Amino acid sequence: MSDLPKGWIECESKSKPGVKYYYNTVTKASLWEKPTSNTYRASHLLVKHSQSRNPKSWRQPKITRSIDEARSIIDGYRQQIVIGQVNFEQLASTESDCSSASRGGDLGVFRSGEMQISFEEATARLSIGELSEPVYSDSGIHLILRTG
Repeated sequence: MSDLPKGWIECESKSKPGVKYYYNTVTKASLWEKPTSNTYRASHLLVKHSQSRNPKSWRQPKITRSIDEARSIIDGYRQQIVIGQVNFEQLASTESDCSSASRGGDLGVFRSGEMQISFEEATARLSIGELSEPVYSDSGIHLILRTG
């Protein structure tokens, strides 16, 4: 029985014979380091507000909206996704205040301790393919879609 998390397999590099890497058959992610059960992949849509640790984005040089306004916006985005009006990736691409918008909100693979604790804990509670309720962090308010 493998000690790798579900979905991960060990492979040998074709470009570096004798060197192992790890591939996730579900998410298609690959890592040089052995993944642990505390390895995640997620996409997010971030709405910043004036109290965010860095209240600016690729969309707006200075963000002045209140926390309540940001929450109202994120609630509206979640509703649009849930009813199927728009898909997550499309909405994150145009509306997220994070530079990951250029990748449809994809943050790639990350390990425990690499993200803000509220974000990591919310991601860990989600099943793959599940969308979070709004999650507050120092960066703003997120919708998280766990993808691995």
